[in-house]
Amino acid sequence: MNIKINPSRIYGNWIAGWTLDLHTVSSRYMPDGSFETARTELGELLYQLKYRHDKSKIRPIAQVAAEFIKKLLVYPYLDAIIPIPPSDMNRPFQPVIELAAEIGRILNLPAPSDYLVKVKPTVPLKSLEGYESRQEQLKNAFTVQDNRFYRKYVLLFDDIYRSGETLKAATDVLIKNGEVSRVYVLALTRTRTKT
Repeated sequence: MNIKINPSRIYGNWIAGWTLDLHTVSSRYMPDGSFETARTELGELLYQLKYRHDKSKIRPIAQVAAEFIKKLLVYPYLDAIIPIPPSDMNRPFQPVIELAAEIGRILNLPAPSDYLVKVKPTVPLKSLEGYESRQEQLKNAFTVQDNRFYRKYVLLFDDIYRSGETLKAATDVLIKNGEVSRVYVLALTRTRTKT
């Protein structure tokens, strides 16, 4: 499956970060109160995985991400892919963890879901308005279980990039608590608005 992507840089407290494409390209309010949403090819695959629970989308999404990672100058130095812990524990499976594991299998890199963990429940940040409320929600939300990636290079992985606050909070923990040497970031898709 040849999926067209449009990578973009994202900036934060990490060394370098990227998203592979927009999530949606348009959304139109319909007379019946619903929305007609057009997604990028990758955005549609991610939507089918995350909201329609179609696990057959894991492999093609992971292959696109792995091919992108292989082209990064830092790729030979990466020691692990670290998935962002989930906010919604009621899903039948966790897309970010499943995707990170599959990308790790393709690249022969560990993608442990037991390393960076959430230690307090958080609501999905998309439901919060304003920088301060998102910051408060994420304060002391993450920790690392041990120092297995002490002085290592890690790729922090998430599915959708909006404001970057979750990735920034996790990066802080990886550097301060995990004492990793360098954090790089990859999010599959990005929203059209950053607020």
